[in-house]
Amino acid sequence: MQHYFAYLHQKLDSVYDSAEIGSFSRLLLRKLANMSSVQIYSDKDRNFPADTFEKLASAIDRLADKEPIQYILGETEFCGLLFQVGPGVLIPRPETEELVELITTDYRLMGTNLQILDIGTGSGCIAVSLAKALPLSEVCAWDISPEALIIATENAANNNVQVQFELKDVLRFTPDEHQKASLNIIVSNPPYVRLSEASEMEANVLEHEPHVALFVENSNPTLFYKIISSLAVQMLKPGGVLYFEINSYLSAETLELVKTYSFSEVQLIQDISGKDRMIRAKL
Repeated sequence: MQHYFAYLHQKLDSVYDSAEIGSFSRLLLRKLANMSSVQIYSDKDRNFPADTFEKLASAIDRLADKEPIQYILGETEFCGLLFQVGPGVLIPRPETEELVELITTDYRLMGTNLQILDIGTGSGCIAVSLAKALPLSEVCAWDISPEALIIATENAANNNVQVQFELKDVLRFTPDEHQKASLNIIVSNPPYVRLSEASEMEANVLEHEPHVALFVENSNPTLFYKIISSLAVQMLKPGGVLYFEINSYLSAETLELVKTYSFSEVQLIQDISGKDRMIRAKL
């Protein structure tokens, strides 16, 4: 693997730190060279076939251009499950795993069927993970992107769960009489990064992940929280719960917004790093 490591460090040493390079290297070797962890550490004299080396070199070139490793591999892990990802969907984040864990902890011991709606599903990571963790539930998921829904549908099939995916724009949706007071849980990780915050973001996110799923206008940064909160008070059953992932910079503003709706209890919850990251609002 000497030629591989030489090329890896030639292309990436000036772009990433050593820990990141080591992590990337292991992921590439496992996925593209079909090597186990033991082989990666013990088989230093392996010579790759030309086609395998070309795949590795191409992936390294893409990393050098700051393309996310998840898009290069076409997959990532989330809540212990494997998800396909591509440029049409956001890469699932660890903080979103905490949102899923919050919901599953709240509801895991309930024996009744749950009606769950995930708004802005992207790769389907929240919806699929909840369907897996809460198998008695009926899960529906919306997104505005047909491309995202194709990927989400594949992820549900690959993880052996049933999720009803629907092409919907939440900003233009009005519930009918059958949809009112029909849900136990609504969850959303909507676009919440203000355009003014773009300069703080890494190039691998800014240049490759879909902006429609990331950004909101500076003048109306809580737009999605307002619309979804309004829908939630109509669509949740009595005692139903709305869960949000939020922009930690706007936590106080978002909390006060949600409190203006007729929820009986609204809580701001921190992530593992101590940042304001989630809101739980019970009807």
